[in-house]
Order: sequence, then C-alpha cells, then structure tokens
Amino acid sequence: MADDARVGILGYGIGGRVFHAPLVAATPGLTPAVIVTGNAERAAAARADYPEAEVVSRSEDLFDRAGELDLVVVSTPNRTHVPLAMRAIELGKPLVVDKPFAPTVIEAERITAAARAAGVGLTVFQNRRWDSDFLTVRKVLDSGRLGEVFRFESRYDRWVPTPRDNWRELGDTAEAGGLLYDLGAHIVDQALRLFGPVAEVYAELDRRRAGVQVDDDVFVALRHVTGVRSHLWASALAGTRNPRFRVLGDRATFTKYGLDVQEPQIIAGLRPGDPGWGVEPAADSGTLGVNEDLESVPTEVGRYQDFYAQVLHALRDEAPYPVDPADAIQTMRVIEAAHLSGRERRVVQLNTDA
Repeated sequence: MADDARVGILGYGIGGRVFHAPLVAATPGLTPAVIVTGNAERAAAARADYPEAEVVSRSEDLFDRAGELDLVVVSTPNRTHVPLAMRAIELGKPLVVDKPFAPTVIEAERITAAARAAGVGLTVFQNRRWDSDFLTVRKVLDSGRLGEVFRFESRYDRWVPTPRDNWRELGDTAEAGGLLYDLGAHIVDQALRLFGPVAEVYAELDRRRAGVQVDDDVFVALRHVTGVRSHLWASALAGTRNPRFRVLGDRATFTKYGLDVQEPQIIAGLRPGDPGWGVEPAADSGTLGVNEDLESVPTEVGRYQDFYAQVLHALRDEAPYPVDPADAIQTMRVIEAAHLSGRERRVVQLNTDA
C-alpha cells in the first residue's frame, strides 16, 4: 500500500466527528476520503474539518465508491451497525465497527462469521483500552505490588439529569440504548481484558430520571473464572467525583480518580502528537499502598492513536487488527446476561466455553 489508505466514515455524530475522523486524519498513512451524514449542519462541519474529503448524504453514496476505499468505519446509531457492516463485507471492504458491536450476540456473531468467510478484516472500536487510567491500572497489575487481586471496581459516571433527545435514550430494543450498552460496553470490556472470562453475572438496572425509557443507573457484578470479582457502575445521575478505579489485592490497594482526557482534548482541538496530548493532571495521579502508607502513581499517557496505527498495520498485513471481534462478542454476552439478570433479579450463569 504505497499511498495513504483511503477511509470511508459512516456517520458524523459524536463517534465520527469526535473520535474516528480526527484519529484517522492524525494517523500517518490514513486519510478520511468519504464522510457520510444526512444532517446538513454536520455535513457543513465535515466539509470545513476535512476539505479534501467528499461528504455525501447516504450510505449507498459511500458504497458506490467502495472501489476507491481501503477501509470503512461504521459509526452510526446502533440499530444500523449490522446492515452497514454486512454491506461493507459484501463489497470486500475491511471495516471498523463502533461499540457496541451489534444489538445482540447473535447479530455480532453473524457479522464476524460473514467477515471470516469473505476474508475481510474486521475490528471493533473499543478505544478505552487505550485510556490513560486503564493503561495505569494494567501497569500496576503487571508490577505485582497488589499481590493477589480479589476485587476490581470501575465507575464511569456522568451528570446528565435531563434525558437527551437522541437514539441512545430510545426504548426500542433494536436501538440498543441505555447506559449498559453505551458506557457498559467499555467497562465490561476493560474488566474482561484484565481478568478474563466471566462465570456469573448479577445486575441492577434502573431508570432514575423522569421520563427516561432506558437504564440510566447501572450496577453489574461479575465473578470471573479466576475468582476475581469485578464491580462495575455507570450512572447519568452521579453529581460528585467518585473513584474511577479501585483495585483490591491482599498486599495493597490502588485507587484512581479522574477520567481520561483524550475525548475533551479532541473536542478542544488537540490531536495526537500535540504537546500535552493524553496527559492527565498530576492531581489525578493514583495512589498505591495500605492505610497511610501510600505512594503516588503517575498516570500513563493515553494513546487512542495506537488503535488506528494498528489498523493500518493490519491493512498492510503487518499485524493483527487491534480488537478481536471475538472479544467484543464476549462483552456483548456479558451485557445480555446483565439485562437478563436485571429483569429477573437473579444471578445468571455463563457458559465459559462459549
């Protein structure tokens, strides 16, 4: 691949505008070539942001140009992930699908099987594997200083007291709306990456805001096959700062406040390589130790750029794609079990051989 790989981006909402297009454009060897949005205001923004890209209004306008593209990115409402991914696969185009991979495990497996049969590259945008705070947790775990870890706590909270008027707040199951599909797709994936397959799932899924149609206050408890327990929270009504991570071991505890800064940095105009990119405030450094015997743990630098850099290497057959679709299917399996647990108010057993 001598020239820059040309990327077609389906969708220019938060996903396409804040994550995919900026990260593609910041990756040497990739270029945004076609951007799809049916919203006139977003189309004008896309043309201003990427004057070299062609901005079109329909997905078929992009697929009509498939022969000119090397990669397709699906960053559209969840209900459209499956048909758009399948269309790209039919045309033989490697693709990135935003999280959640699909509304159901069955549909995610269908996409994966189709890509495998067609020999088409496929990966899922689990970008928060490259969050600064998550990278720091991994480093602390790898150090062995916690001893044997027995509980992992993860919170991804927001203060959004009024439901927003978008598809993420719609109650139709085909939309895969609600916090468990949205933020849960990140925190479940992170727990699985750290501690492996899950044997049991228990969840409390509530609707706390007036008029809300989907879960907006979530707690999920996982028992991993290893015996580690993960306790995961996400809320749209968290008005104070809570620990982002707390990891308990038999020798020490690690606690980390503050959220990764890469999303707000992109919104503010920063890009990978700019001074301060991915660097959290020193005040948000974690602490490691016991009682008052604590030491500060500097936060790792966030690296969202690594995702598309590895995608490019995969397109060149130099490396695997950054996120195995099988991992995303396992995350979806846990999310489905959590929904079942929340409805039936019971612990759900998972087949760890699945």
